[in-house]
Amino acid sequence: MKKLKIVSIIIGVLLLAALGAGGVFLYHTQQSLNSLNTNKKSVSNKINNGKPFSILLLGADTGTDGRVDRGNSDTMMLLTLNPKTEKTVAYSIPRDALAEMVGDKEKNVQKINAAYNIGLSKMAKSTVGSMLGVPVDYHIAINIEALEKTVDFVGGVTVTSDLKVSFDGITIPKGTHHLNGKQALTYARMRYQDPRGDYGRQIRQQQILKAVVQKLEQPRYLTKLPNLIKDLGSDISTDLTTSQIDQIILKYHGSAKTMDFNQLQGRNAWINGSSYQILPTETMQQASDKLRDNLGLSAQTLNNTETQLNAKNKTFFENEDDTDYNTFGLDTTFYTNNTY
Repeated sequence: MKKLKIVSIIIGVLLLAALGAGGVFLYHTQQSLNSLNTNKKSVSNKINNGKPFSILLLGADTGTDGRVDRGNSDTMMLLTLNPKTEKTVAYSIPRDALAEMVGDKEKNVQKINAAYNIGLSKMAKSTVGSMLGVPVDYHIAINIEALEKTVDFVGGVTVTSDLKVSFDGITIPKGTHHLNGKQALTYARMRYQDPRGDYGRQIRQQQILKAVVQKLEQPRYLTKLPNLIKDLGSDISTDLTTSQIDQIILKYHGSAKTMDFNQLQGRNAWINGSSYQILPTETMQQASDKLRDNLGLSAQTLNNTETQLNAKNKTFFENEDDTDYNTFGLDTTFYTNNTY
């Protein structure tokens, strides 16, 4: 059951677009594996060699609200798994965090969730890696609509909400409720009515994650997971190979022994008429230190576009009421619409 624990957590994270981790990794059949969009060639040998590794989890909004483009990665989480220390360290990244789009033709800073839209997973990995000073080895991207299928697969989930949630024509009153897939998707996506904003949404997504994980560990669902995997195949893409997915199950199940989940939190700022989250340098540095330590790497002082801009905006951090943040001429045009 230890092996199943890390697998279930990884499944839940991804499918809930909350923590999104490593894909649906309890593969009982090769046919199920083949239904996923995996890489044929390894982008890193860390898993092959049983080393600590990092994986960027991306929950994209493609397919929701009638969208047909690839969407923004409105859920982003960086996880590091260490099989020796049997520990997983994870950080949720605010979708509106100001970040340099690493790999773009011209140097510019935008909301970090635009990186996936502009340059897909390659740019998202480079952008997050630069911001936090952490090598990003692998990624998994999932269409957020897969959440609805997964919750229905386990017969719904029970959550206790500390506020009324209304979104997309569905209302979930304050209190304890059993949610079907469509309701869970609403509960996980609503952001604007929550006074905590995106941070509150992350908490609600984690609630659903835990509820799904508990059910996925039940034998009656584990035996049927290959059917779910096949159904979700087109909703998941990753640069992991099928062999590496198998090895995660065999070599990294102990990483679930200690699970350290964190949220990167920033300050509100207005830039060119758009709302951003500015991550303080000390916040990014603390996350970098913890993530690197779990990878077996020594601490490294961050020196990137984000920390350099912070250093030039001393008055912003000295005055709690200041919402003006200067990007000193860098392009900050948001790449696509920001409706959700």
